[in-house]
Amino acid sequence: MKFVELSYKIIDQKTGNILIATEYPISYVHGANDILAPEVLDDLKGKSKGDVVEVAIDCNKLYGPRDEGLVFTDRIEKVPKKYHKVGTTIIMENENGTTRNFIVTRIDDKTLTVDGNNPLCGRNVIFMLEILNVRDATDEEINAGGTVALSPAIEAANMIPI
Repeated sequence: MKFVELSYKIIDQKTGNILIATEYPISYVHGANDILAPEVLDDLKGKSKGDVVEVAIDCNKLYGPRDEGLVFTDRIEKVPKKYHKVGTTIIMENENGTTRNFIVTRIDDKTLTVDGNNPLCGRNVIFMLEILNVRDATDEEINAGGTVALSPAIEAANMIPI
């Protein structure tokens, strides 16, 4: 199995706008922790460090069609101030205890709107992935499904007694 490190962008096919871009590389073990959509994983097979892969995705297949029943607008004074910023995620729970993320999408002087749809719903996008590293995965990485965080080396001589 291979340990893969990559960065990616998600580009709207219609507008050409970058919708999402990784700030830091992500890593996974190909075949043990497939964190990406199957269509993307298929196109990554056999690729090497430095390769750039572009995969067209219909997000309706990944997230289902957009559901306007998941869009709610309320009077702004009924919403806590900490949520008064477009892009803020609010976790809501229904009467059955199921949670869903809602994103604040619009604010004006009187109302605030949240949307529980995945932001990519209803879009056709291109996943543009740049492969930064490919190598054999260690047994630890295979068992963990990805990067194994190393603990910092702290020497006893550097410790301050309490």
